[in-house]
Amino acid sequence: MDRRFLTVLAMSIVLALVVSAVFYQMSAGAARSRPKQAELRDLIAAAQPLPVGSTVKRAELKVIRVPVDLFPRGGFSKVEEVIDRPIVSNILLDEPILEGRLAARGSGLGLAPIIPSGMRAVSLRVNDVVGVAGFVLPGMRVDVLVTGRPPEYKGTITTTVLQNILVLSAGQTLQPESRGQAINTPVVTLLVTPAQAETLTLAGNEGRIQLVLRNGNDQLTQTTPGRDITELYGARSNIKPVVEKKPPVPKLQTVSLAPPLTPSLPLTVNEEIIVIRGNLKTVEVVGVKKLTEGTN
Repeated sequence: MDRRFLTVLAMSIVLALVVSAVFYQMSAGAARSRPKQAELRDLIAAAQPLPVGSTVKRAELKVIRVPVDLFPRGGFSKVEEVIDRPIVSNILLDEPILEGRLAARGSGLGLAPIIPSGMRAVSLRVNDVVGVAGFVLPGMRVDVLVTGRPPEYKGTITTTVLQNILVLSAGQTLQPESRGQAINTPVVTLLVTPAQAETLTLAGNEGRIQLVLRNGNDQLTQTTPGRDITELYGARSNIKPVVEKKPPVPKLQTVSLAPPLTPSLPLTVNEEIIVIRGNLKTVEVVGVKKLTEGTN
């Protein structure tokens, strides 16, 4: 056999062995670096958007599988743990159902589950002016002004009674309009404390209420003295109550009255003469004589 042929054959075999060894090392390294298959877990998600105030139905849910390491805190793996529970925050499509978005089963429907413990919801009947032309939407914050006339006070006062109050709903709507348009509604529901609920109810019965829209990021409250109606006409504010004073009773004076004057009447006397005729004696009047006062 030709020596040259044997040399080429040997070199080819050695080269083939080297290439095979390199390929084997690369394959073994890739196999070692390949991650193990992650363990998966069932997660309950929304099959459609779920609005606040409604309850979760079985048809509105779906089950997805996620790695155990990515399972969200507060998530659910069983549908039975979620159905018939009220929704307190909007849930988007394909969003996992979390404990914080749901209220306890049997806590009520609509607005009731949204009210935190210790708080109250008070509804006000408003018009376009009071409701800031319909732009008071759920989730916004407002101040409450009241205009009225306090007892024993001359004039009308406008003062701020509540500040930084959360709007729960506008009419039957519990969530803002998606396009940001105004909602024409005659009723606005506010979230207040029990003490604020008393103030709000009294203000609605004794005066006229006006809602003032504020920036949701503005959490500051300001102390205002109120405004008196006289300030609208350039006069000074008269915040102190004015009590009407009764006029003093005039003193009675004793007046001595002079006795009535009686007219002096002229005094008269008859002039008489005595006539004797035999045994007959008569008295005859011959005239009348006037006597002045002081005459004896």
